[in-house]
Amino acid sequence: MRLPKTAHTSRPWRIHEIAGDFHVEDVWELPTPGGPDDLALLVDQFANGDGDPVPSPVGRALFALRWKLGALLGWDKPADGIGSRVPTLRDRLPADLREGPRGPDLKAVPFTSVYQTHDEWVAETANKTMHGAMHISWVPDGTGGYHGQMTVLVKPNGRLGSLYMLGIKPFRYLGVYPALIRSIGREWQTRSAARSAAS
Repeated sequence: MRLPKTAHTSRPWRIHEIAGDFHVEDVWELPTPGGPDDLALLVDQFANGDGDPVPSPVGRALFALRWKLGALLGWDKPADGIGSRVPTLRDRLPADLREGPRGPDLKAVPFTSVYQTHDEWVAETANKTMHGAMHISWVPDGTGGYHGQMTVLVKPNGRLGSLYMLGIKPFRYLGVYPALIRSIGREWQTRSAARSAAS
């Protein structure tokens, strides 16, 4: 379920300290019910899970088109990535976050972990169009349980980046996010059932 931006901005996340020049693009509730200490399980699923990061045929077609356009227009060159065109968000971390757990990088998509706490995990990516951060948080559901929340934060690279983000917006909402979130929920249920059977 898509949430208002205040679902992210109203909470005292540490990401606010380091990404004040990024804007909140999207906030989504994740169908990942659990207990207060289960963020690490969700992070492991993102980093090492079996789920398809682009589970719908429409989404895969859109991503294939995006990578072809990127190659044609030179959007994804190493010189435009993290540590080249833009410094990593890790350079902005206060000492306690820099010295704490970093968290895993993602294998299936080009995201590098920035930091991980008990209830937050941040990974970043960059190309010629933007510098983006994925914020995965663990929030109470109001009934004694918890679930994941995914926020996408973006810093567009000039006019090109702003036009790019505007152009892909309907495709994200129709072809990418709904299928991705359903896939996250299905894998969470499968993993939860396996954990229960093993205990």
